[in-house]
Amino acid sequence: MADAAKDLASGTVGGAAQLIVGHPFDTIKVKLQSQPAPAPGQPPRYTGAIDAVKQTFAAEGPKGLYKGMGAPLATVAAFNAVLFTVRGQMEGMFRSEPGVPLTISQQFLCGAGAGFAVSFLACPTELIKCRLQAQGALAGASTTGSVVAAVKYGGPMDVARHVLRSEGGARGLFKGLFPTFAREVPGNATMFAAYEGFKRFLAGGSDTSSLGQGSLIMAGGVAGASYWGFVYPTDVVKSVLQVDDYRNPKYAGSMDAFRKILKAEGVKGLYKGFGPAMARSVPANAACFLAYEMTRSSLG
Repeated sequence: MADAAKDLASGTVGGAAQLIVGHPFDTIKVKLQSQPAPAPGQPPRYTGAIDAVKQTFAAEGPKGLYKGMGAPLATVAAFNAVLFTVRGQMEGMFRSEPGVPLTISQQFLCGAGAGFAVSFLACPTELIKCRLQAQGALAGASTTGSVVAAVKYGGPMDVARHVLRSEGGARGLFKGLFPTFAREVPGNATMFAAYEGFKRFLAGGSDTSSLGQGSLIMAGGVAGASYWGFVYPTDVVKSVLQVDDYRNPKYAGSMDAFRKILKAEGVKGLYKGFGPAMARSVPANAACFLAYEMTRSSLG
């Protein structure tokens, strides 16, 4: 089997493992990110991650934590095919001869290239996911009858149809592309560099082939935490843009959203939902990298 096909198969398995483990955390993250700022003297819709979990359970049951999972699950094969295949192809470009380990700097560049490529898939997928995850909070908090808050989506395809019909066609699905780039490029560069660097630290050198599953889980967890620790504010900006009202937008663009969040909520506004994101990153990315490595090893 060709290396690209191995990366495709292994990345798909890893992505599915990551999604199953991490999606409930992601749902809570998006709910916290997208809730409107409360009126003066009024409490926010969710006081924190635990409160968001309790309200979601009360209103929707456990299935509410997996809302919006259809879109990323349907595209997980394509998403991880691009991410791991582009990374693998870039590794081949940097490698002087087969089997020679890359430097951490080269791994950083490979991750950046993979992040750029995957952004074109991540943006529409995440727009659909965020709309489904946030619609309950937006509807409950809305007093203006805004378009996004008023629409009740029946599922991923319903979101896509609504955006294509009422929000500028295909261009509407790529709302938030700039902050998606700003998240995926440095985020994946940092993640892959941290993953390889921590594996080498555990192995005591560049040969990491003898590491066990426990070490791979640890390295995957460190990689995931590195990703979110580095780029989280850009994810907040992306989320608020993607759930913003199309006909009566609150934000004129990425920088306007950044400035308005800072003005209204301070720096902490750029870290809404950070706790669930970090809580998700360790087990989800550990599962992803472990599944990827085990599948890749089984394929030779």
